[in-house]
Amino acid sequence: MTILHSETATVPASARALATQPAAAPAALAAPEAHADLRLRLERAKHAFSTRAVGPYLRRAEGLDLITEDHVPSPGEVLLARVTSVGHHKRLESPVSRRQILFPGDEIVVAYGSRYAADQFLAMIPGDLGPLHLAAAGGLASRVVEKHASVGAATELEVVGVVRDQHGPLTLARTAAHRVQRSLAGRTDRSAHRVPVIAVLGTSMNSGKSTVLAQLAHGLAAAGLRVAAGKATGTGAGNDYNLFLDAGAHRVLDFTDFGCSSTFCLDLDEVRDLFLSMADELAGGAARPDVVLIEIADGIYQGETSRLLADPEVGAVVDRLVFAAGDALGAVGGVGALSSLDRAPAVVSGVLTSSPLATAEARRALEVPVIGSYDLAVPEVARGLVADLLQEPLTDAS
Repeated sequence: MTILHSETATVPASARALATQPAAAPAALAAPEAHADLRLRLERAKHAFSTRAVGPYLRRAEGLDLITEDHVPSPGEVLLARVTSVGHHKRLESPVSRRQILFPGDEIVVAYGSRYAADQFLAMIPGDLGPLHLAAAGGLASRVVEKHASVGAATELEVVGVVRDQHGPLTLARTAAHRVQRSLAGRTDRSAHRVPVIAVLGTSMNSGKSTVLAQLAHGLAAAGLRVAAGKATGTGAGNDYNLFLDAGAHRVLDFTDFGCSSTFCLDLDEVRDLFLSMADELAGGAARPDVVLIEIADGIYQGETSRLLADPEVGAVVDRLVFAAGDALGAVGGVGALSSLDRAPAVVSGVLTSSPLATAEARRALEVPVIGSYDLAVPEVARGLVADLLQEPLTDAS
């Protein structure tokens, strides 16, 4: 079994064309605001988790203005938008992950980005400043072109304007705490080569990846190890970020910390450099961890995931894979696909282990160990998965 081709072109051409077509009747856009009034207006707006670094930046920015016409949005650009109709996402996740209830007429600070979510929306960045949608509660603004049958209509937005300062349109990358490093490929002197890196991935959305990583982080921390955790791909949100912290990771990063609202539709070099930069940042610093755990979102056939798995530079950094599956058949198929790339996982876990019957089926069909998600939180189980990767012998946790 081999992994399918994973070019961005897997997005239906009709969907891509629909997203980039000018809106049929764009809403009237506000005229540029006076700088002082705009700063106050932006402060009063509801800010999203993905834009959590924008607020502090705006307080010291100069020449604030809004772009209101003749502009083609780019990924990560920050915009002020107005809620015109509340749909599927009825709350906006705040910079501190509080669920802010949305009302029609609310002004919100969000960022442009495309979304690939098999259980929710396919959404693309539009080609104009016309009406769009809140495609994710973490603050992703784009135009929904397809949705899951069980999901209601998306929350509708109108653009007040793209925020700019004296340097041009404001982007998440300009406000981010970390930068994606280029030309890391081929280097073997990086921090990520000196610390074990374990990647957690799965069959699809909701296969249990984040839970598996959190339980493993908790088990490793309980075993006396210092753990750093990250989420390399997906759509910006605070749920997993805070889950990893609560589980015991001493440091957590995700792709929004590197200026990306979403990783969907990034090209191979961008996704690879983002992953490598995150691995290095988590593995380095004064508080060097014993183990780095990084989640790769969505399923192994999703574009960014399969590109990372096939990339030799990523393979040179990742020391071990943990695979989450929703059922026994998905586990068997996933292990086969990964093995064909010489990326066989060390363990299978995830949602399937909630069912004793599904767990038994997977164990009969696989040679790879199948371990319950919550069993990974047991210190002896967790440290057993990494003991051979550590440079020094483990001692019992006190």
